[in-house]
Amino acid sequence: MPLTKLAFRPGIQKEITSYSNEGGWNDCDKVRFRAGYAEKIGGWQKFASNSYLGTARALHPFVALDKSRYVGVGTNKKYYLHLGGDFIDITPIRLTTAAGDATFAASNGSSTITVTETGHQAVAGDFVTFSGAATLGGVITADVLNQEFEIQSIVDVNSYTIIARTAGTTIQGITDDGAINRTPVTANSSDTGNGGSSVVATYQINTGLDTSVQGNGWGAGTWGRNGWNQDADVVGANQAFSILRIWTHDNFGEDLLMNVRDGDIYYWDASVGTSTRAVKLSLRSDADVGTPTVAKKVMVSDVDRHVICFGCDPITEIGTQDPLLIRFSSQEDPTTWIPSATNTAGDLRIGSGSEIVAAIETRQQILVITDVSVHSMQFLGPPFTFGIQMISENTTIQGPQAAIAVDDTVFWMGLQEFYVYAGSVRKLSCSVKDHVFSDFNSEQSEKVVAGINSSFGEIWWFYPSASSTENDRYVIYNYEQQIWYIGTLARTAWLDRGVNDFPIAANVDNYLYNHELGFDDGSTNGPISAHIESSQMDIQDGDGFLFIRRVLPDITFRDSTGSGGSNPSANFILKARNFPGTDYSSSETSTNSITQTSTSPIEQFTDQVHVRIRGRSFALRVESTAEGVGWRLGSPRVDIRPDGKR
Repeated sequence: MPLTKLAFRPGIQKEITSYSNEGGWNDCDKVRFRAGYAEKIGGWQKFASNSYLGTARALHPFVALDKSRYVGVGTNKKYYLHLGGDFIDITPIRLTTAAGDATFAASNGSSTITVTETGHQAVAGDFVTFSGAATLGGVITADVLNQEFEIQSIVDVNSYTIIARTAGTTIQGITDDGAINRTPVTANSSDTGNGGSSVVATYQINTGLDTSVQGNGWGAGTWGRNGWNQDADVVGANQAFSILRIWTHDNFGEDLLMNVRDGDIYYWDASVGTSTRAVKLSLRSDADVGTPTVAKKVMVSDVDRHVICFGCDPITEIGTQDPLLIRFSSQEDPTTWIPSATNTAGDLRIGSGSEIVAAIETRQQILVITDVSVHSMQFLGPPFTFGIQMISENTTIQGPQAAIAVDDTVFWMGLQEFYVYAGSVRKLSCSVKDHVFSDFNSEQSEKVVAGINSSFGEIWWFYPSASSTENDRYVIYNYEQQIWYIGTLARTAWLDRGVNDFPIAANVDNYLYNHELGFDDGSTNGPISAHIESSQMDIQDGDGFLFIRRVLPDITFRDSTGSGGSNPSANFILKARNFPGTDYSSSETSTNSITQTSTSPIEQFTDQVHVRIRGRSFALRVESTAEGVGWRLGSPRVDIRPDGKR
């Protein structure tokens, strides 16, 4: 019989049944489409050999004037600058106490130290550094106490506990699982002192949540919000602690502006160096009294060089957040915020919605997205500086990081829809929409993060499935081919290539990874399991049976290394069944390994595979589970013939 070429439409289709999608692909994982053909995605390797503390949900690359290449990493516990393989802690300080305000109490046979300080305002998981402490009299020496500690528990509003550890084991010394490398020190009977009258406690800003928790009562907010067995009310003054910790950041020249969502705005001066932490923008010596102290997002407009705060506090009520207010500093001046005839500072207020969720800068404008509408903010020049207009109503967005811009086009994930803005807002047709939103944890929607993989013309959205509290799935829109595909991968933040040679993503294991590098999983040092499966195909509309006797593969393993130096391979699986509603029969399934047999020429591999498959319809699945394997599928051919009606 003549051979039949299997030519499939690119992209994954899950909005219709597999049988009605004949000639298309039904499912995949870790597979993309390039020039219309399926291929395994690239692998990933560790960006740095050491890890960081907390879950990273924001990454920002920039280059200083001295050519230093930084990556800002905002986690729920810290803010780091990555430089030269190290994560440098520049987390801002919220409080430095007077000498003697903090005292210690140890218990014989325990490594737990109780710290007493009136009105400390710390929460469990916060970080504090002590200096000036004297020995407690035994093994809890001054060197043991004069270090940075993570607060273990909150006893009450005036006391908390830490774990004494060996001197010199700094918080920067982190194990490979993102935990503090700690060797406890157990107090003895001689440790009866309180540390002396010279103890100074320096507290970093309160840590945030890595999982959204709303409401009040036991278990709400961060652990240990109030004392033991007390309700952790997460409204009012404590509201910020119930919000998922998300950082925004941007550069003012080589300096760095950072903002904790619904929290303060901070400034890091690159000229001072990495030994200096970020400070509150409002507390800079040159900042005026109108400087915002709370915001949902901070941005520096590229063309006109204004610092813009979204969802911030007005000049007349510093400290009281208006979630729809936009304020901007004077041009080229991040410290001047009070409007006058001699500057360009000012404000705008959006009248639609309840809060600003996201703001995305394009080449021509800033797209401001509230919970119900979309607005275009544009630079006008004096005397108005900026203007804003509504361009769409009745739109939604999953979270503050669910939107991404490609030149002047903005894509975002909404509630049950995908949207695109390219002069106007429209819903983006999606062939996997039901697959995504029917298995989606809406309680953790703020974790959704969008990223660009420009080398392949892709927008990636990482999101939590219904059974997960953390991002474990992705959906990709290829804006060049206008197709969709899906998969499983745990990532909490993403950076496109640019300052760095490869895309960078943050994993849930507290490491950063270079993507599209190699063929394997650098988090496990093992293979990537990838597959793609077609929809059902038949002949004569399934009226009769078909019989397949051989397959001629069309696949390339270009640049593959193979496992342990062996030849790379992929499995071709043909599956047959008699009716659309039945399972594939194991007796009518054939799995064959397609192996590269020579490297010269590169396309030489298994020439044909003999099979015996019979059914009313069949599907093709291509998968790989070995190390060092990259592949790209072409147009396989099958020897297929009618085989009667019974």
